Amino acid sequence: MSTALQPIHSLVPGANLEAYVQKVSGIPILSVEEERTLADRLYYNEDLEAARQLVMSHLRFVVHIARSYSGYGLNQSDLVQEGNVGLMKAVKRFNPEMGVRLVSFAVHWIRAEIHEFILRNWRIVKVATTKAQRKLFFNLRSAKKKLSWLSQDEVDAVAADLGVATREVREMESRLYGQDLGFDGAQDDDDDSVAYAPVHYLEDKRYDPATQLESADWSDSSVNQLQQGLEQLDERSRDILYQRWLAEEKATLHELAAKYQVSAERIRQLEKNAMNKLKKNLETEDDL
Repeated sequence: MSTALQPIHSLVPGANLEAYVQKVSGIPILSVEEERTLADRLYYNEDLEAARQLVMSHLRFVVHIARSYSGYGLNQSDLVQEGNVGLMKAVKRFNPEMGVRLVSFAVHWIRAEIHEFILRNWRIVKVATTKAQRKLFFNLRSAKKKLSWLSQDEVDAVAADLGVATREVREMESRLYGQDLGFDGAQDDDDDSVAYAPVHYLEDKRYDPATQLESADWSDSSVNQLQQGLEQLDERSRDILYQRWLAEEKATLHELAAKYQVSAERIRQLEKNAMNKLKKNLETEDDL
C-alpha cells in the first residue's frame, strides 16, 4: 500500500460522500498474511504506519455498515465518520494472537459508535431512557422486514426473541413511526407557510388577567380572614401569636414569659390554645 499522502477532500465523508466511497473502495483489501504482519507491527512495536494501513484498508467496511442505518433520517456522512472512530478504536485494541480477522473484531466497535451517535442525535431515541429500551429499539429496527405495522403474531415473536413484554414492543414500534419534530419547529423563510410546533401550543398563564385577579383576590381574602380571626382572640393571646409568628424579629418563649411574668411552659400552652382558636375561627368563616 502506498504511503503517499491522500488528498484530504477525498478522504472526508462530509465533503463529498460519493467521492469518498469511490476512493475508499479503490483501496486494496489486505490478505491474511499482510493483515497479520501489520497487526504484529502495531501490537508489538506500536508502528503507526501499520495502524494507518490497517485503518485505510477497512474503511470500505465502515461504509457498508453505516448504510444499514440509513433509515434513521441522519446524515450518512456523519454515520460514516462515527463508524471510522469505532474502527480506529478497534485497530488500537486489536490483538493478532486472538486468531480472528480484524473486520470481525471491528464490527462491534463500529456499530457501538454509530449507536451512540444515533442515541445522542435522534430525539425519538432519546425518549428510550433505559438500556433495555435502547437495546429493544435497535433490535426491533433490524427485525422489521416491512414498512407496515407488526401483526400480533410478529409482536409475540419479537417479544419472545428479545425477552421483553409485548406492550414494550408496541410502544417502541410507535416511536419508530413517530415524527422527529423539534420543539421550535422548522425554520422556514416563507412567511405564508404555517408552522406547527409544540412551542405554539404552550401557554404562559402567569400573566393571564383572570389568573392574576384570582390570585390577588385570594391573597386579600386570606389576609382579611386572618385579621378577623385574630380580633376574636383576647389581647394577650393575640400578642403572643403576633410576637411568635408575624413579627419580623420573632420573640422566644422566655422573652414572652418575662414580659407576662409567667413560665415559658405557660406561654407555650397559651400559644397552642390561641392557634387552635384561630384555626377554629377561620374554619367557621370558610363555612359562612
